[in-house]
Amino acid sequence: MTARRLAVLSVLLSLAATLMALTPANAVSAESKVSVGSPPTPYLPNGVNEPALAIDANHPAVLAAGANDLVDSSPCKGSSCDLTPDIGISGIYFSLDEGATWIQPTYTGLTAQTGTTHVGPIHTLPNYFENGMSSHGDPALAFGPKPGPNGFSWANGSRLYYANLAFPLTGQTPFKGPVAATVSRTDNVAAAAANDQSAWMDPVIVTRQSNTTFSDKEDIWADNAASSPFFGNVYLCNTAFRSVSGPPEPIMLSSSRDGGSTWRQRQLTSATSNAQSGGRQGCAVRTDSNGVVYVVWEGTANGQSVMYLARSFNGGANFEKPFPVATVHDVGIFDPVSRRIVFDGFAGTRTDSFPSLSIANGAPTGAGATNTLVLTWPDGALNHEQALVQTSTNHGVTWSTPANAAQAGDRPDNPAVAISPTGTDLYLVYNAYLQPFQTTTANPRRMQGVVRHADVGAGGTVGAWSTLHRGAVGDARGTTRTLNREAVYDYNFAAATRTYGAAVWMDARNAASCPAVNAYRQSLIDGTPIAPPAPLTDCPAQFGNEDIYSGTYLDPTP
Repeated sequence: MTARRLAVLSVLLSLAATLMALTPANAVSAESKVSVGSPPTPYLPNGVNEPALAIDANHPAVLAAGANDLVDSSPCKGSSCDLTPDIGISGIYFSLDEGATWIQPTYTGLTAQTGTTHVGPIHTLPNYFENGMSSHGDPALAFGPKPGPNGFSWANGSRLYYANLAFPLTGQTPFKGPVAATVSRTDNVAAAAANDQSAWMDPVIVTRQSNTTFSDKEDIWADNAASSPFFGNVYLCNTAFRSVSGPPEPIMLSSSRDGGSTWRQRQLTSATSNAQSGGRQGCAVRTDSNGVVYVVWEGTANGQSVMYLARSFNGGANFEKPFPVATVHDVGIFDPVSRRIVFDGFAGTRTDSFPSLSIANGAPTGAGATNTLVLTWPDGALNHEQALVQTSTNHGVTWSTPANAAQAGDRPDNPAVAISPTGTDLYLVYNAYLQPFQTTTANPRRMQGVVRHADVGAGGTVGAWSTLHRGAVGDARGTTRTLNREAVYDYNFAAATRTYGAAVWMDARNAASCPAVNAYRQSLIDGTPIAPPAPLTDCPAQFGNEDIYSGTYLDPTP
């Protein structure tokens, strides 16, 4: 061996030793920044939240993530920090190395990052501007088999589905009503990650819209277990506000049998919303190895918040009557400033008790499936919150007693759970708040991402939870949404393969708190409003800098 080769080998060995020292033994990548195209400054373009995640079950090194990403938006203009009209916010990110590194591709569309709206480079989903729409967040992603001449098969390749909300562009009417749920698709992730806009098909409008329909909080899933008689079917659930974000509000389920080109929609619940029936929000949809479709959401039974479950045994053609599977004590309290339910303090982070669902369906083949269902949600009185987890091994008919999966001392919010395809491991992610609820903006509001793991035993019994990772601590006050509230919103996400689990979470480590904004928010809390500040001149440069981080972790107990 030459001296040069010895030197190169020495460098490589040294680098490997360094990486091993920095990365825990049970981690593929303890953490990586996902929103790599987001600039550190200024707000709006540096704001990202509500991440979603999918792993290609047939190519488990391939991951795709989405988020509400303001990267193409205009910076604040004075004290006006409203979202820029007609600018898409559905961020797309790819990892081709099990989450070790991420790519945020660049396409062409409508952008305002320079302060003026024009056609130029964008870092969000493409082909919306060309179809009279803007992509508008609430991302949900799923990989499934690609259709071919003889139907769906993994041999044909993989198809990525990206569901999100869409707004009509100003002066255009691509659909009725203010907001629809749409789906973008690609059969070539490598090309899409390499800035090839043509790798994406045009977005398809999924929901049936009236002039007043506001579709919201959709979730998507592709039946990805080849053992299923409905292998390749795609399902999208959402809430349909039929009076523009007001009652009535049924849960809807749309299904596609042709790879997302056409959709059939059905109503799973009553549309009535009153003191007894309440509202319905936060659905999740998954399938087991036999193709049974499960849809869960938060609703109300006799004035009490509950999780409902609806099941279909014929590929989504018909559903049983929904039934409650858990009682919910909603987290958070009403904030008179933002008029939202908040978690960390007044003028703070928006919250809810929406569910996260996962099923051990044996993907990609269905082999080894236990079909164990696992459900998590944030639950509990103010300052006593828990990340409750429960399992079912009989198709959701009965469930284990809900148990807290959060680490002691954490106030967990936005938990998401994933179970491995063979039902042996659980991976949980949440945002941990490290202080009690704040009534003042004078104190930091410390938060961090946390990833946990537990083994699953016979009968769906969940073992002891251990912490795989705690991200860097940030101050939620440094995030923002129209100055009167913070921008840590409704969900994180988790996914799992047979060998590792992955998670994405909202992260405020790079966000700088702004004293002028804190004073403004406090004046709103006190009921004595002062003039709002102008972030670009009155705040630190990194104010609003909220990111998405990910972690991928090998099964610690293989």
